[in-house]
Amino acid sequence: MLDIHHHVIPPLAPRGRLAVTYDELVAWGRHFGAAARPPLVVAISGDLGAGKTTLVQAICAGYGVTEPVTSPTFALVHRYESSRGPVHHLDLYRLGSPGELTNLGWDEIIASHALVLVEWPERAGARLPANAVPIELEHVPDDDSRRLLLAG
Repeated sequence: MLDIHHHVIPPLAPRGRLAVTYDELVAWGRHFGAAARPPLVVAISGDLGAGKTTLVQAICAGYGVTEPVTSPTFALVHRYESSRGPVHHLDLYRLGSPGELTNLGWDEIIASHALVLVEWPERAGARLPANAVPIELEHVPDDDSRRLLLAG
Protein backbone atom coordinates (compact mmCIF):
# COMPACT_ATOMS: atom_id res chain seq x y z
CA MET A 1 0.00 0.00 0.00
CA LEU A 2 2.85 2.40 0.70
CA ASP A 3 4.17 2.13 -2.85
CA ILE A 4 0.98 3.70 -4.25
CA HIS A 5 1.81 6.93 -2.45
CA HIS A 6 5.58 6.79 -2.71
CA HIS A 7 5.69 8.98 -5.82
CA VAL A 8 4.54 12.05 -3.87
CA ILE A 9 7.57 11.95 -1.57
CA PRO A 10 10.10 14.60 -2.65
CA PRO A 11 12.65 12.49 -4.58
CA LEU A 12 15.65 14.76 -4.06
CA ALA A 13 15.02 15.74 -0.45
CA PRO A 14 18.11 14.99 1.67
CA ARG A 15 17.33 11.97 3.87
CA GLY A 16 13.66 12.32 2.93
CA ARG A 17 13.35 15.77 4.49
CA LEU A 18 12.31 18.88 2.62
CA ALA A 19 12.03 22.42 3.98
CA VAL A 20 8.75 23.83 2.69
CA THR A 21 6.90 27.11 2.93
CA TYR A 22 3.23 27.24 3.91
CA ASP A 23 2.17 27.37 0.25
CA GLU A 24 4.44 24.45 -0.65
CA LEU A 25 3.08 22.41 2.27
CA VAL A 26 -0.49 23.05 1.11
CA ALA A 27 0.37 22.16 -2.49
CA TRP A 28 2.13 18.97 -1.38
CA GLY A 29 -0.86 18.03 0.80
CA ARG A 30 -3.32 18.60 -2.05
CA HIS A 31 -1.20 16.44 -4.33
CA PHE A 32 -1.03 13.71 -1.69
CA GLY A 33 -4.82 13.87 -1.19
CA ALA A 34 -5.42 13.59 -4.92
CA ALA A 35 -3.16 10.51 -5.07
CA ALA A 36 -4.61 8.83 -1.93
CA ARG A 37 -6.50 5.59 -2.42
CA PRO A 38 -8.52 4.14 0.47
CA PRO A 39 -8.29 2.28 2.65
CA LEU A 40 -5.39 4.39 3.87
CA VAL A 41 -4.26 5.49 7.32
CA VAL A 42 -1.94 8.50 7.44
CA ALA A 43 -0.07 9.18 10.70
CA ILE A 44 0.81 12.90 10.94
CA SER A 45 3.17 13.86 13.75
CA GLY A 46 4.84 17.05 14.84
CA ASP A 47 5.00 19.56 17.65
CA LEU A 48 2.22 22.02 18.43
CA GLY A 49 2.01 24.60 15.66
CA ALA A 50 4.05 22.55 13.20
CA GLY A 51 1.26 22.54 10.60
CA LYS A 52 -0.48 19.19 11.11
CA THR A 53 -4.01 20.55 10.75
CA THR A 54 -2.96 22.70 7.79
CA LEU A 55 -1.64 19.57 6.11
CA VAL A 56 -4.85 17.65 6.93
CA GLN A 57 -6.91 20.47 5.39
CA ALA A 58 -4.81 20.33 2.23
CA ILE A 59 -5.01 16.54 1.99
CA CYS A 60 -8.79 16.72 2.42
CA ALA A 61 -9.06 19.38 -0.30
CA GLY A 62 -7.02 17.22 -2.67
CA TYR A 63 -9.21 14.23 -1.81
CA GLY A 64 -12.34 16.18 -2.69
CA VAL A 65 -13.73 17.29 0.67
CA THR A 66 -15.60 20.55 0.07
CA GLU A 67 -16.79 21.37 3.61
CA PRO A 68 -14.59 23.27 6.07
CA VAL A 69 -12.04 21.00 7.79
CA THR A 70 -11.37 21.94 11.40
CA SER A 71 -9.28 20.45 14.17
CA PRO A 72 -11.11 17.84 16.24
CA THR A 73 -9.03 18.70 19.32
CA PHE A 74 -11.99 18.46 21.69
CA ALA A 75 -14.29 16.09 19.73
CA LEU A 76 -11.25 13.90 18.88
CA VAL A 77 -12.89 12.67 15.63
CA HIS A 78 -14.43 14.48 12.65
CA ARG A 79 -15.90 12.70 9.64
CA TYR A 80 -16.05 14.33 6.23
CA GLU A 81 -17.53 13.17 2.96
CA SER A 82 -16.13 13.46 -0.53
CA SER A 83 -17.20 11.98 -3.83
CA ARG A 84 -14.37 9.48 -3.32
CA GLY A 85 -15.62 8.29 0.07
CA PRO A 86 -15.41 9.15 3.75
CA VAL A 87 -12.51 10.82 5.54
CA HIS A 88 -11.95 10.38 9.26
CA HIS A 89 -9.78 13.04 10.93
CA LEU A 90 -8.61 12.16 14.42
CA ASP A 91 -6.66 14.36 16.83
CA LEU A 92 -5.34 12.18 19.64
CA TYR A 93 -3.58 14.96 21.56
CA ARG A 94 -6.03 14.76 24.50
CA LEU A 95 -6.12 10.97 24.58
CA GLY A 96 -5.15 9.61 27.98
CA SER A 97 -4.17 6.12 26.80
CA PRO A 98 -4.49 3.89 23.74
CA GLY A 99 -7.29 2.06 25.55
CA GLU A 100 -9.51 5.13 25.10
CA LEU A 101 -9.47 4.57 21.33
CA THR A 102 -12.16 1.93 21.72
CA ASN A 103 -14.68 4.57 22.84
CA LEU A 104 -13.91 6.58 19.67
CA GLY A 105 -14.81 3.68 17.40
CA TRP A 106 -11.13 3.26 16.46
CA ASP A 107 -11.38 -0.35 15.32
CA GLU A 108 -14.35 0.42 13.06
CA ILE A 109 -12.66 3.54 11.65
CA ILE A 110 -9.40 1.70 10.92
CA ALA A 111 -11.28 -1.22 9.31
CA SER A 112 -13.45 1.04 7.15
CA HIS A 113 -12.77 1.67 3.47
CA ALA A 114 -11.82 5.30 4.16
CA LEU A 115 -9.03 7.82 4.24
CA VAL A 116 -8.02 8.11 7.91
CA LEU A 117 -5.85 11.07 8.96
CA VAL A 118 -4.43 10.81 12.48
CA GLU A 119 -2.76 13.71 14.27
CA TRP A 120 -0.61 12.78 17.29
CA PRO A 121 -0.48 9.11 16.16
CA GLU A 122 2.09 8.21 18.80
CA ARG A 123 -0.77 8.35 21.35
CA ALA A 124 -2.37 5.34 19.64
CA GLY A 125 0.61 3.20 20.63
CA ALA A 126 0.56 -0.31 19.20
CA ARG A 127 -3.00 0.18 17.94
CA LEU A 128 -1.74 2.30 15.04
CA PRO A 129 -1.68 0.01 11.98
CA ALA A 130 1.81 -1.02 10.90
CA ASN A 131 1.04 0.03 7.31
CA ALA A 132 0.10 3.62 8.24
CA VAL A 133 1.87 6.18 6.05
CA PRO A 134 4.03 8.32 8.37
CA ILE A 135 4.34 12.06 7.80
CA GLU A 136 6.30 14.25 10.19
CA LEU A 137 6.43 18.03 10.35
CA GLU A 138 9.10 19.92 12.27
CA HIS A 139 9.85 23.58 12.90
CA VAL A 140 12.91 24.86 11.05
CA PRO A 141 15.28 26.45 13.56
CA ASP A 142 15.50 30.23 13.05
CA ASP A 143 12.99 30.19 10.16
CA ASP A 144 9.31 30.48 11.11
CA SER A 145 8.29 30.64 7.45
CA ARG A 146 9.26 27.01 6.76
CA ARG A 147 8.62 23.52 8.06
CA LEU A 148 10.60 20.34 7.57
CA LEU A 149 8.48 17.67 5.90
CA LEU A 150 9.38 14.00 6.20
CA ALA A 151 7.03 11.58 4.45
CA GLY A 152 7.18 7.83 3.96
